[in-house]
Amino acid sequence: MDVDFVFKIAAIGIITCVLNTVLVRSGREDQAMLTTLAGVIVVLMMLIPQISELFSTVKSLFDL
Repeated sequence: MDVDFVFKIAAIGIITCVLNTVLVRSGREDQAMLTTLAGVIVVLMMLIPQISELFSTVKSLFDL
């Protein structure tokens, strides 16, 4: 896993947090929740290949 990958996840988190705060302050709680949910989904979609690679490495390490 690269350091750039961690920075990408952090950037998505910061952007999501700012958007959430702006939307909540303007009285749009429903859109704020959807924005937060979209941020979580984007990060999870980025993590799925990394988790798959981790499982493959563990599988090959223990000859399973």
